[in-house]
Amino acid sequence: MVESVDISTQAPTIRTITLGLSDPHPLTTAHIQEASRRLRAAETRLSEAGYEVQTVRISTRPIFDDLVDWSATAIQQYVQELQGMLDDHNLTYCSLGPAQVVKPDFPMERLDILADLLLPAPGISATVQLVSSAHGLRAEAALPTARIIQRLARESEDGFGNFRFAMLACVEPGSPFFPAAYHEGESSLSVGLQGVEIVAQALQRMRGQSSGPLALAQVSEVVRQALQERSCPIVAAVQSLADEFCIRFGGIDLSPAPMGEASIAGAMELCGYGPLGSPGSLAVAAALTAAIKGTDLPTCGYNGLMLPVLEDSLLGQRWAERRINAHQLLLYSTVCGTGLDTIPLPGDCSTEEIAALLLDVATLALRLRKPLSARLFPVPGKQAGEATAFSSPYLINTLI
Repeated sequence: MVESVDISTQAPTIRTITLGLSDPHPLTTAHIQEASRRLRAAETRLSEAGYEVQTVRISTRPIFDDLVDWSATAIQQYVQELQGMLDDHNLTYCSLGPAQVVKPDFPMERLDILADLLLPAPGISATVQLVSSAHGLRAEAALPTARIIQRLARESEDGFGNFRFAMLACVEPGSPFFPAAYHEGESSLSVGLQGVEIVAQALQRMRGQSSGPLALAQVSEVVRQALQERSCPIVAAVQSLADEFCIRFGGIDLSPAPMGEASIAGAMELCGYGPLGSPGSLAVAAALTAAIKGTDLPTCGYNGLMLPVLEDSLLGQRWAERRINAHQLLLYSTVCGTGLDTIPLPGDCSTEEIAALLLDVATLALRLRKPLSARLFPVPGKQAGEATAFSSPYLINTLI
C-alpha cells in the first residue's frame, strides 16, 4: 500500500504514469481493458496518497516492427480500431513507438502513412528514429520525416498534430514522456514528474539567502537533494504498484517538464545570471542537469532539462524577445535535455529547411551519444515575426 504523504508543502505533480506493454501489435480490447484497469488503479492510489496525477498513458512496442507484413490500408484500419478501444476505456494517450528507419532494412515507404495514422486518431502518438548508436545516421530519411511534419501542420487544426509526433535520435525505450515513449521487453510501469515546482522551490530558498548569482556547484547539490527527497516517496509508491501488478518498475524520469506558468525558464533565471539567453545560461543548464542526473533513484527516459518553447510561458516570452533561438537551444542540448521541443516555425518553411534542422539534432545526438529529439511546429498561414494564435490549452503563444 502507498502511505499518505505530508503535503504541508505542495506535493510534486506527476505529469504521467506510463504503462509499457510487452504485448505485440495488434492489441486487442482485452489488452486495452487490462491496461486501463492497471492505470486507473495506479492513478487512484497515488491521488489518495496526496499527489495530483495529470495523465495516464500507454506505451507500446514499435508498430511497424510488429506489423511488418501488413499492408498500409490494414495498418490504418487497425489504428482507427485502436483509437476506438482507447475511447471506450477513457484512455487519452497511446504511443505507437518509432518507425525505426535507422535500421538498414526498414522500408522507407512506410513513412508515407505515418501522417495518415496520426491525423484521424487524436489519442495516438508516433515518432521516427533517425539515428542510433548501433546503426548511425540514416540521413536520407530526414526529408520524408520533414514531409510528415508539414502534413501534420497543414492538415490538423493549428498544426496541433505535431504535438504527437517527433524525430528521435539515439532515444532508447522506456521513457514515460510522449511522444518519445516506446517499449521493449516485459511490461513495466514508469513515472514522469512535472518537477518544475521542486526545482523552483529549492532555488527560491537559495535566492532568499543570496543577492548575487548563485554558486552553480551549490545549485546542483541543493536541487539534487530536493529532487531526491521529494521523489523518493513517489518511487516507492510506483514500485509497490508494479510489484502488485507483477510487472517491472521502469523508473522515474526526473525531467522538470514545464507547463504554462510552471516555467523551467523562470527557475533557471532564479540562479541570477540574467534572462534566459544571457551569458551563463549554458552553465545554469549544465548545473541543473547535473542535479537531475545526480540522484541515486532508479531513473529512465531523458532524465534531463526540458526546454519546450510552446509549453513554457516565460520561455515563450524569451523566444519572442529574441533572447533565444533554435541554435541556442541546440547549444543548451549539448549539456542538458531533449533537443528542440515545440519550436514554432513559419508555415511556409520548406521541406529542405525542416530536414536540415532534423539533421542538426540527429548529428549532435550521434556525436555526443545522447538522446535528443525534435518536435517542430510549422504554423499554417503564419510567417516569421507574426504571433501564434493557438487555441489549445497545452500551448502558449509567442512570435514565430
